[in-house]
Amino acid sequence: MGSSRDVAVGTAAVPSLLLASMLGKNVSAIKEPLLYLHLAITATFFAGVFQAALGILRLGFIVDFLSHATIVGFMGGAATVICLHQLKGILGLEHFTKETDLVSVMHSVFTNTRQWKWESAVLGCGILFFLFSTRYFSKKRPQFFWASAAAPLTSVFIGSLLVYFSHAENHGVYVIGYLKKGLNPPSLTSLILSPPHMMIAMRIGIVTGIIALAEGIAVGRSFAMIKNYQIDGNKEMIAFGMMNVAGSLTSCYLTTGSFSRTAVNNNAGCKTAMSNIVMAITVMITLLFLTPLFHYTPLVVLASIIISAMVRLIDYEAAIHLWHIDKIDFFVCIGAYFGVVFGSVEIGLVIAVAISILRVLLFVARPRTSVLGNIPNSAVYRRMDQYPIAQSVSKVFILQIDAPIFFTNASYLKERISRYIDEEEESMVRAKGEKISLNYVILDMSALTLAELTCSRI
Repeated sequence: MGSSRDVAVGTAAVPSLLLASMLGKNVSAIKEPLLYLHLAITATFFAGVFQAALGILRLGFIVDFLSHATIVGFMGGAATVICLHQLKGILGLEHFTKETDLVSVMHSVFTNTRQWKWESAVLGCGILFFLFSTRYFSKKRPQFFWASAAAPLTSVFIGSLLVYFSHAENHGVYVIGYLKKGLNPPSLTSLILSPPHMMIAMRIGIVTGIIALAEGIAVGRSFAMIKNYQIDGNKEMIAFGMMNVAGSLTSCYLTTGSFSRTAVNNNAGCKTAMSNIVMAITVMITLLFLTPLFHYTPLVVLASIIISAMVRLIDYEAAIHLWHIDKIDFFVCIGAYFGVVFGSVEIGLVIAVAISILRVLLFVARPRTSVLGNIPNSAVYRRMDQYPIAQSVSKVFILQIDAPIFFTNASYLKERISRYIDEEEESMVRAKGEKISLNYVILDMSALTLAELTCSRI
């Protein structure tokens, strides 16, 4: 149903852990595992319905409110919180907070210092060193890209062997344990479609669905740009939505386009979406026959893999670039980041979207105006603040308006134009030493697409 030839779909780190953190605030996975499972499946169902509805109704522009700056800040904040939560696995902690804010997480870490397991910490640091080393090596030697791609599975293999031969599970290193073989059953009867839990699942599904959708479409657009073809955003939404609806009926939880999987697919030479079918068959074979191999996999290894994946999402270089290019976008990014880190995922999203909408409203209410001047020996007029060689025309003032004229900005533009005229006449008086008035004021409205009739007297 999708239009992307490159997107590799599956579970992704941020939507997965976002779903887990939001579910964890409402129900305990340990005390009520069945309800937790049913809520996860139901949230996936509502996420899929919401995503498909956006595509069918051609409302994809809603996702555009999650601008690049918002995504950078949100991803960085979510990655930071997720990395901090992995300290539970790295340090071998039994009791840990369910909250996602920085203060609660650090308080939980340092109030349980007696539970720290040095064996788990040493193994975790070693695995992290291995993962970061292979990534650095692959970046320096692109022909060995497979080294970084194979590092997580290699870590699982090495960690499992170490635990098996050293019996580390008896010395503070927690392992996955028994995993049931086989495919999960149909889950239509597991959907919770009655209050009060239905409303919880719906809220979680919509929030996580938006994030998963934004991430999946961003991945598709990125690789479409690299390979010089176009994707249809509405088709992608319908495809992701139907995929999650179908998944929720077969005991699957939220999936989207994964950047890391897509990158590996691209490096391996995959050209079409058929690669997803090959990947699905591989997962099916693993579930049917290979799950006993993961019995001795240490949880600290999984925590290390998650940390190594999350660190890449903290794109501080993009934030610095935003600071140099657009200060408001930078504050959108920072607002999303600190909202997630010190509040919650929902707070971070609300702050980022609110600042983005405020910026749009500010642009409409306070449109940009520019004074134009003539480029010598030509009939070309350009902004005088951008072109130092541009010269003003004697007794003529030329002003460019770069936005539609509405009732919200008509009064502002009128005052702004009057102020420009007064300032121009004052500068002429200072230059000539006598009072001189402008003969003409020319408004360049070539950028306007709409002017309300009620504002025609501006």
